[in-house]
Amino acid sequence: MEPDETQYLLPDGSTVWVLSTSVASKNLSKLLAMFRSGAAEPLIFGDAGQPEGVVIPFEVWRALVETATDEEGFDSSYSIERHRLKNPGGPSVPIEEVAAEFGWDLDEPIDDSEFRKPK
Repeated sequence: MEPDETQYLLPDGSTVWVLSTSVASKNLSKLLAMFRSGAAEPLIFGDAGQPEGVVIPFEVWRALVETATDEEGFDSSYSIERHRLKNPGGPSVPIEEVAAEFGWDLDEPIDDSEFRKPK
């Protein structure tokens, strides 16, 4: 008998929990209630402990589609920030995650010469 939930190791060393397909199907209504309450944790499911599908909130999916199709990245970044502003009670987002969303390299030197006072 397959376990209800299996821990799966990702290539980067982090782990996710994979629900069996039968358990995932039984919990869809609970997941929808969580999405409506503002929780956006994905439901990862599959058979034999292998991730095969993910259920995410519709707004997250839209943001992913925008990111994948927007060459400049503006529309998706705007959508993400608009979502965060509409839901201010959410958890704080680390600056590294924000930088990754915008495609910024925090270690890249910045030319700030135009902002320096002349000597």
